[in-house]
Amino acid sequence: MLYNKITEEILEQFRNIAGIENVLIEHDLLEKYAHDETEDLHYYPEAVVKPANSEQVSLLLKLCNEHFIPVTPRGGGTGLSGAALPVHGGLLISMEKFNKIIDIDERNLQATVEPGVITEVFMNAVADKNLLYPVDPSSKGTCFIGGNIAHGSGGPRVVKYGTIREYVLNLEVVLPTGEIIWTGANTLKYASGYNLTQLMIGSEGTLGIITKIVVKLISRPLHNILLLGSFPTNEDACKAVSAIFRAGVTPSALEFMERRGVEWVIEFDHLQFDLKDGVEAFLIIEVDGTNMDTLFAEAEIINQVLEENGCTDVLFADSSAQKEELWKIRRTMAVSVKSNSVYKEEDTVVPRAELPALMHGIKQIGKSYGFQSVCYGHAGDGNLHINIIKGSMSDEDWNTKLKSGIQEIFELTVKLGGTLSGEHGIGLVQREFMSLKYSEIHLNLMRGIKEVFDPKGILNPGKITPDVN
Repeated sequence: MLYNKITEEILEQFRNIAGIENVLIEHDLLEKYAHDETEDLHYYPEAVVKPANSEQVSLLLKLCNEHFIPVTPRGGGTGLSGAALPVHGGLLISMEKFNKIIDIDERNLQATVEPGVITEVFMNAVADKNLLYPVDPSSKGTCFIGGNIAHGSGGPRVVKYGTIREYVLNLEVVLPTGEIIWTGANTLKYASGYNLTQLMIGSEGTLGIITKIVVKLISRPLHNILLLGSFPTNEDACKAVSAIFRAGVTPSALEFMERRGVEWVIEFDHLQFDLKDGVEAFLIIEVDGTNMDTLFAEAEIINQVLEENGCTDVLFADSSAQKEELWKIRRTMAVSVKSNSVYKEEDTVVPRAELPALMHGIKQIGKSYGFQSVCYGHAGDGNLHINIIKGSMSDEDWNTKLKSGIQEIFELTVKLGGTLSGEHGIGLVQREFMSLKYSEIHLNLMRGIKEVFDPKGILNPGKITPDVN
């Protein structure tokens, strides 16, 4: 689609709406907004505007809709699917000024926040009131809550507490045509027609720009126990995952880590960690709650299950410092892998009992195409992050054969009952694979929804659905 360029006249209107200091056009200032954490892709917008309120966002979208200028919304820039990349140039709207925690309602266990609030800042603010917002992706120290919602982001504690969909009650959204709506109600139940709130979650900024968020909070657990299980093979570790649930225990977190990923974290962060010979995989398992006797009983059940499934060693973290060290290994893994090699990351999810088959298949596909991989992720949800490592693979093979290998991984994932992404989204880089999971009927329904919200197709074009053949 051929969009119009931003003229000097339109730039002047941007400045009138948001202020001169909040409109960027210089190339060096645009660099920050030309990429996210998706590999090494760069797409420069023609201009960046940093609005401060919903009304300014509305005026910007009305103007761009009228003049047929593409608009890309952007949060913290930590995305891994390219959803915040302005592939058609145009205007990029940065939500960084929307950074207020408007209200923490302790009576109703709710909070109202703006989308530019950093996730960890919000988590700490509600923790100070002995409340919990359990959605905590690995990038929680830099990602925005609005971006989490736009991507359906998760994190380790989804396994017990549920996905972000269970915590978003209501959203203020500016539509591509400039109208401002609330999508639902600040209630725990909602049976009043189509649920537009849920439709916005995971829509990656293609249907509207979120400007206010009402989330549900829960009571903060008083205690937790953290275990680290060591396994001789990846498949052994993966088999233990579903066995824990079948034994009647629901951990608050259950994470898988491959040995090479741990080695790279140790090297990257200079950590002191006893990495024993013969250990190829790890599970980090946390249980939490209010009664320590109950937690110890659950930990004993987990310990027995691990031993029955080939675990060679179980470490009980005996201090807050040791717990933090183990979590740091997991949370640092992505950046450690990125610093070590050229790579591509895929975000697959399958029913958790299928994890051993997925893991085995990934390694076999890698052998046939000549690439290596480092896997880790939220095993309790069946969500595996696959980091495909270039290593010694030739540039030619990397550029020509790798796509076929990725397609085989996705085909295997779908065959096992899974789908293309558990929490990173589809964005730009996975859209070409959507037909592996979804029929043309599915895709046309998605395209139809997009057209209802965005008749001219100006908002975050080139994302989620593949082009019509």
